[in-house]
Amino acid sequence: MEQMIPSRLATLGHPQRLAIFRLLMRRYPDRLPAGELAEVLGLKASTLSAYLSALMQARLVTQERVGTSLRYAIDMTEVRHTFDYLLLDCCRGRPEVCSPVSLPQVTGTTAMSDPKYKVLFICTGNSARSIFAESILRNEAGDRFDVYSAGTKPYSELNPFALEVLEQKGHDISALRAKNVSEFHGEDAPRFDFVFTVCNQAANEDCPAWEGQPVSAHWGMPDPVQVEGTDAQKSLAFHQAYGALQNRIKAFTALPVSSLDRISLQRAVDDIGAAQAGASA
Repeated sequence: MEQMIPSRLATLGHPQRLAIFRLLMRRYPDRLPAGELAEVLGLKASTLSAYLSALMQARLVTQERVGTSLRYAIDMTEVRHTFDYLLLDCCRGRPEVCSPVSLPQVTGTTAMSDPKYKVLFICTGNSARSIFAESILRNEAGDRFDVYSAGTKPYSELNPFALEVLEQKGHDISALRAKNVSEFHGEDAPRFDFVFTVCNQAANEDCPAWEGQPVSAHWGMPDPVQVEGTDAQKSLAFHQAYGALQNRIKAFTALPVSSLDRISLQRAVDDIGAAQAGASA
């Protein structure tokens, strides 16, 4: 494995190969089609293919055929081996020397113990999926979590079908509003323990790191707003999105958050996203 380290570092030394790696890390454990990677990063198909080939040769990325599409994902086992080598060999196992100042508990040995955790759900418009997630978690475990949601669009409005579903499920919608993520940056913003993206477009965006390095995960799902057809067909799509998010959030609230260390929590929230994505595939 040590022989691979120089090759991996050299491969990631190229800005566009690094951009692919970072995007796949943000979307982990999702497998992304080449077309989506090319669109997000603005790369020609031939150029992307060459960069992906280099990343696979360095064993940082894996390829899998799904139907007629080739999909790519981070090889997390090999990436962890690389990080372990850099930490344990180069840093001689001294995390206090090598860990970032903003992430003092890089080893993940300390459990989270705050009495009430702050959670942010992000989508593009903050009009449906993230609003669902905010409402569901507040209803399921509002005594343990302070819940917020936001969108990456400069401006958005709550979707009427989403509001109708929430009312039918018994949620209080009076205080709900579409918000931009800019409201949650700055000195007075909440310090989040968890940040979840619930749409692919928001997860693909290269956003600044959150203060305090919260545990984050991508729980992507189809956008019910994009469904066309009759009002009944549209309503069904919103009900399905609500149900999928409810399943994820119930699994999340069942986690013993206060007794899990950071690494265990990260794996758990990644597993929730991967399991639900597989169930809906």
